[in-house]
Amino acid sequence: MKFQIMHEAPGMLRLRAVQCCMTIDQADLLEEYIRRIPGVDTVAVHERTSGVVIHYHGGKDLLVSHLASFSFESASEEIQIIGHTSRELNREYKEKIVFHVIKRYLKRLYLPAPIRYALHAVRAVPYVYRALRCLWRREISVDLLDGVAIGVSLLTGDFETAGSVMFLLRLGDYLDQWTHKKSIDDLAKRMSLSVDQVWLRTEDGQDLLLPIGQVRAGDRIVVDAGSLIPLDGEIVEGDVTVNQASLTGESVPVERHPGASVFAGTVLEEGRCVIRVKQAAGRNKYDQIVRMIEDSQKLSSQTETRAANLADRLVPWCLGGSALTYLLTRNLTRAVSVLMVDFSCALKLAMPLSVLSAMGEASAYHVTVKGGKYMERISEAETIIFDKTGTLTHACPRVVDVIPFGGNEKDEMLRVAACLEEHFPHSMANAVVRAAKERGLDHAEMHSRVEYIVAHGIASSIGEERAVIGSYHFVFEDEGVSVDPSEQARFDALPPEYSQLYLAIGGRLSAVICIADPLRREAKDVVRKLHNAGFSRVVMLTGDSLRTATAIAAEVGVDDFRAEVLPEDKAAFIQSEQEAGRTVVMIGDGINDAPALSYADVGVAIGSGAAIAREVADVTISAEDLMELVYLKRLSDALMARIRRNYRFVMGFNGGLIALGALGVLVPATSALLHNGSTLLISLGSMTKLLK
Repeated sequence: MKFQIMHEAPGMLRLRAVQCCMTIDQADLLEEYIRRIPGVDTVAVHERTSGVVIHYHGGKDLLVSHLASFSFESASEEIQIIGHTSRELNREYKEKIVFHVIKRYLKRLYLPAPIRYALHAVRAVPYVYRALRCLWRREISVDLLDGVAIGVSLLTGDFETAGSVMFLLRLGDYLDQWTHKKSIDDLAKRMSLSVDQVWLRTEDGQDLLLPIGQVRAGDRIVVDAGSLIPLDGEIVEGDVTVNQASLTGESVPVERHPGASVFAGTVLEEGRCVIRVKQAAGRNKYDQIVRMIEDSQKLSSQTETRAANLADRLVPWCLGGSALTYLLTRNLTRAVSVLMVDFSCALKLAMPLSVLSAMGEASAYHVTVKGGKYMERISEAETIIFDKTGTLTHACPRVVDVIPFGGNEKDEMLRVAACLEEHFPHSMANAVVRAAKERGLDHAEMHSRVEYIVAHGIASSIGEERAVIGSYHFVFEDEGVSVDPSEQARFDALPPEYSQLYLAIGGRLSAVICIADPLRREAKDVVRKLHNAGFSRVVMLTGDSLRTATAIAAEVGVDDFRAEVLPEDKAAFIQSEQEAGRTVVMIGDGINDAPALSYADVGVAIGSGAAIAREVADVTISAEDLMELVYLKRLSDALMARIRRNYRFVMGFNGGLIALGALGVLVPATSALLHNGSTLLISLGSMTKLLK
């Protein structure tokens, strides 16, 4: 595809594609293609004019070469565009609003008054019907207020006021729908955590690691325990248990056997299975995220819930105020002016929009939050607990040495270890796999079914011999592995400054893998800032030895720590904190952290950790920077302050409108305009950034 450079400045290019216009799908595809080019900061594609505006850093040669090779056909094979697009949504609602406004003023210019009044009467029927339905059901709601106001205006012959009110109500509905859907859509796209690679089972029984974009309907993929199921499909091999909380809300795992359907985004808790894919990557994941966000709005904070309940309770008072105004003044216009104002719209729209906006802003900091109530709890929390490995320590530990035993070769032992570890997403396992890759060691499948023993290690079989890799307790105490007496001195001289994984085959120690797990460079600063942000207790829990834990705790500056803990010990510690009256936030990344994440008031999972940890957690952060926790705390505090501020403004402003309407200062149309305008303004204000 060809592009013309229309304007160029340092770090910015304005281009025009050499075609008259683009479809919405083409514009989305081109925008996503350019966004993935290294060095591109932002990109905007305008489908009507085929214009492209790109902001970038570094040289432009790479950017130009990518654009020169672009074609819609090749890009569509590589890039999966998720579901509904903001571009399509924006066009739909812009057209609705423009048409609505133009239609109103054309009627006023060209239609005689009697015809306009007749049209107003016809358009009022649905509003009056909804009001009557509320009365029949003995419900007092905003629909009743609107229907009474419009009906009274028509009965008094004030057709223009009735028409203006209906125009503003419809316009307000369009704006409410647009802002709400756009907030959900934008947030869904930010939260669309795609699985990049999957294990594909070939016709000859081999397992190949391939990009998910190359998987097609009918292909078979292999999923191991603790992993996210990446695509919808049907189990063809294996008996497993699946956590379907992301779809059903039920945290108890369910059994699935060959022939049963499984769905993208759920987590395989136990077992290993082969799945025949029903649908390639794409919309199903997006729709699932949208459902999760919509469900998350049910997880309202207590402040939101109180505001919404108050809005409902105030509707009868609005009706009563209108009736009282008429009884005192005998003026229907004043009574209708009071009816034009209600508290429900602003409170019930601005509060959820505040939460959606905060969740969207959190995602810009690489934080995914599953509901407003979790941000309220974080704002209230006093204790924050860290698992050590992969959280306080570096997210990317590295193998510094492989010490072979029993006459084994160093590279061969690393190859075997990588073959076992590659099935389980944990920072230590990733370090082993990465080390094998860096040394060019091919670790194709050589073992039978892999079994993960939570908080201990991995067991499998190579040939006729049992192979295990994991902690000292697991390998030597649980598995009864022994060290050859002639090599005991070498074993005792292992470097104590490194974390160690023990590999044993056939009951004999085969190798020790030494892993450097350095403290994150930002960890100490994060702990200090979390203290300053309001956490009174910062605690570290780890399965490491007391010696290692003491050193890390002193260096990072936590208030308390526990060493050599098992998963159940972490959960018990959290319960003890809660019994002491503290709200607890827990951060972890492994399968063994899942119980603690579930028990905490807010569970926070590291994005690079185990899928089951991300599934049970209420919040997910990326693995890049723990400072995201500080941003999350600040966002949560700012969100709750905004909700309380919105609540005070809505009550004060709308209360003032009611008073002015009752005094005859405001006519009904003006009351409706100011009420809807304030609702729109506070909604737009609720969508602005919380952190400057």
